Amino acid sequence: MKISVVIPTLNEEEAIGDVVRAVPQNRVAEIIVVDNGSTDSTAKQASLAGARVVYEPCRGYGFACLAGAQAVKDADVIVFLDGDRSDNPEQLEKIARPVLDNRADLVIGSRIKGKLDKGSMPFHGRWGNRFIVFLLRMLYDVNISDIGSFRAIRTQCLFDLNMEQMTYGWPVEMVVKAACKGFQIQSVPIHYRKRIGESKVTGTLKGTILATYFMFLVPLKYLFKA
Repeated sequence: MKISVVIPTLNEEEAIGDVVRAVPQNRVAEIIVVDNGSTDSTAKQASLAGARVVYEPCRGYGFACLAGAQAVKDADVIVFLDGDRSDNPEQLEKIARPVLDNRADLVIGSRIKGKLDKGSMPFHGRWGNRFIVFLLRMLYDVNISDIGSFRAIRTQCLFDLNMEQMTYGWPVEMVVKAACKGFQIQSVPIHYRKRIGESKVTGTLKGTILATYFMFLVPLKYLFKA
């Protein structure tokens, strides 16, 4: 089965080159870096490191992830990871293996059950994450321990979800819709590192509030739609 890696980015020039080079080249068909409107040399550094760069002018995490997925050529599995070095690409096999072995349709790397480097996840980020995971368990009977960015999903399954949340709600929407469709979802423990640069979500008050709002709203929204 072919694996494509999609890395959404916004002003990650310091980290993106190392992230791309750390992806196990012998395990993936391609590496796609999505530049979501960077004002620095993110795209140049990604290209120099060997990635194929696509551009998504509509600002938003979901927009960037979808643009990367749509740019995938013929992969069976898509692995999403962040371009700030917090997600360790060397763990790609661990994330993708349950999907490759037909034991899961969606796998999410669990920072909570794995190893957290000091300063890698602020207290409010951990609290919010635990709350959303609890909500997903109660409403959708999803047995996961994290809602992080490092994840693998069967390509056809992703497009079957008809994703709609193009900003902060994308990660939760994927889990909610996968659960509604009866897809097999797993968590695997990962090593989560302190990112390079400031987080666009937990690093700002605005980002934290918006992420919390969308992640709380999305499970309720699709529950009532079901």
